[in-house]
Amino acid sequence: MQQGETRPDSTQEADTLSDRVIGGDRRALARAITLVESTRADDHAAATVLMERLMPHTGQSIRLGISGAPGVGKSTFIEALGNHVIEQGHRLAVLTVDPSSAISGGSILGDKTRMETLARHPEAYIRPSPAGSTLGGVARRSRETLLICEAAGFDVIIVETVGVGQSETRVAEMTDMFVLLLQPGSGDELQGIKRGIMELADLVLVNKADDGLEALAGRSAADYRNALRLLHPRSSGWSVDVRTCSARDGLGIDEAWQSVLQHQETLNTGHHLAERRAEQARDWLWSEIEDALLANLKNDPEVLKQLPEMEAAVSQGNLPAASAAERLLDLYLKRNR
Repeated sequence: MQQGETRPDSTQEADTLSDRVIGGDRRALARAITLVESTRADDHAAATVLMERLMPHTGQSIRLGISGAPGVGKSTFIEALGNHVIEQGHRLAVLTVDPSSAISGGSILGDKTRMETLARHPEAYIRPSPAGSTLGGVARRSRETLLICEAAGFDVIIVETVGVGQSETRVAEMTDMFVLLLQPGSGDELQGIKRGIMELADLVLVNKADDGLEALAGRSAADYRNALRLLHPRSSGWSVDVRTCSARDGLGIDEAWQSVLQHQETLNTGHHLAERRAEQARDWLWSEIEDALLANLKNDPEVLKQLPEMEAAVSQGNLPAASAAERLLDLYLKRNR
């Protein structure tokens, strides 16, 4: 910057906001997350500078992804685990992704209302975000939100997903350990668990081992343990742990946390954690490239002119979708060479 030149407002805002986030200001933390989640063009520049300022202060947390089908008790488990983690002297951030209405786009659940004691704790921060149209049970800016929370001093970050879906790999790509919650069951229930989601898991917890279901939960855990022997673990040097727990009664929570710590220690051995973080950064890079290219393509004036004709031709069966896509891409690329 030349002497006497006025600094852009976006840079000034990012500088001030980043200092406040690093200093632990809760309002600044919320504002920073809102800024990076914003789809407004005038917020993008400030968000970019903000993340550049915060990046040197990130990377020091334990990153957990937690998934499971609706009704398995994810919120109850996260609250129980979160309170336990805080008792061990940690600061916890929980990033929950609420399903969004396909019509209005509004969020239809409120995780803060389902984690009341954790939400009130001064060492915890819960941030719900609408999933919108994003696949994989994560919000569009979950990666940035995670990093902002790290910069604010939270050393355990939990990312809760909407449920077991086809793109849960996006959660695994941004976390160190992927925890899968299951309900007691065997036979058909075991067959119903997709191989892909099981291959992502570093820790499998059979929840709701209470109210007379303890024996069934134990048998289910044994079934899952046997099934996992046929799969290759996601983490080098780590055998997937399978345990039972009752989040409602607080049983098995300490054991689950000890498994998390053991997994983190395994990753730290032999630089596996550094390799995983580098892989996460590369995944983030390509995700951003794909999203940016798609957004630019959709907003290109010439593409927008041709799009109705292409869509009509495809819808009427007069043109293969691959051919229409190739023509639109060629048009975009010729204009942007």
